[in-house]
Amino acid sequence: EQPIFTTRAHVFQIDPNTKKNWVPASKQAVTVSYFYDVTRNSYRIISVDGAKVIINSTITPNMTFTKTSQKFGQWADSRANTVFGLGFSSEQQLTKFAEKFQEVKEAARLARDKSQEKIETSSNHSQESGCETPSSTQASSINGTDDEKASSAGPANTHLKSENNKLKIALTQSAANVKKWEIELQTLRESNARLTTALQDSSASVEQWKRQFSLCHDENDRLRNKIDELEEQCSEINREKEKNTQLKRRIEELELELREKETELTDLRKQSEIIPQLMSECEYVSEKLEAAERDNQNLEDKVRSLKTDMEESKYRQRHLKVELKSFLEVLDGKIDDLHNFRRGLSKLGADN
Repeated sequence: EQPIFTTRAHVFQIDPNTKKNWVPASKQAVTVSYFYDVTRNSYRIISVDGAKVIINSTITPNMTFTKTSQKFGQWADSRANTVFGLGFSSEQQLTKFAEKFQEVKEAARLARDKSQEKIETSSNHSQESGCETPSSTQASSINGTDDEKASSAGPANTHLKSENNKLKIALTQSAANVKKWEIELQTLRESNARLTTALQDSSASVEQWKRQFSLCHDENDRLRNKIDELEEQCSEINREKEKNTQLKRRIEELELELREKETELTDLRKQSEIIPQLMSECEYVSEKLEAAERDNQNLEDKVRSLKTDMEESKYRQRHLKVELKSFLEVLDGKIDDLHNFRRGLSKLGADN
């Protein structure tokens, strides 16, 4: 067997008890592959989760792959007596798998038609050879002499034996094929019976669903009308709520302004109570300010006189510095004269 297509999906099987619920066959997404058997000329879908085979389904021409949603598809396997379901991660993967299923199904149908043609051709050929051989031997036995009978008996018997063996092999294969076809036919009949029962149940369910759908549709219309009325009422209520909200905000703003005005009024009242005291204090401060201004004027006059005295003292100091400098120069000259005089006295004493 050779893989011809591979994808990944979550595998499910129909619950054998309820035939309605899906049972997960794998805990996570596993590899699902199409395989082609060259020797048997058949196609299979195989999936393995670890060491466990969870799908081993041989594709037959009567199988159908059905998309039940955008990412889920299923098909029934009468030989395995179950229904397989695959959940894909995207709609594109589901579409590719369905297209490959249709291709493989068509290839299986062509392979079955070719095998049937080969069987019919071999059976027709064996019947023709079985019918022609006795007539030829009968003609030779009637028309030939005894010597001819004796000479042609050996090859004819050998030919008949080989043809007989071929017919036996063909009959054995035909019997095996007939048994196989009977088994497949019985399987198909059982599958057809199950499908018929399921179709009848589905038809009954469809009728019931139609009635329920009609009731639900009427109920839905009634509920829609009721919803429209409620939405209209809700819109009116919302408008009233919005108006109430705006009024509440306006009231809160007015209350806040009122509190601010009351606070200002209280402050003004307190200020009005202390205004006479402030007036007396203001008069007292004014008197002090006038006295301070008078004192300031006196101080400024004193500062100006002090500046004048300081300038005069600076002038006197400069004049004294000049006189002191000249005095020091005279004193230095006198000191030099005294020093010279002392040296003269010392020299005179030394001479004496």
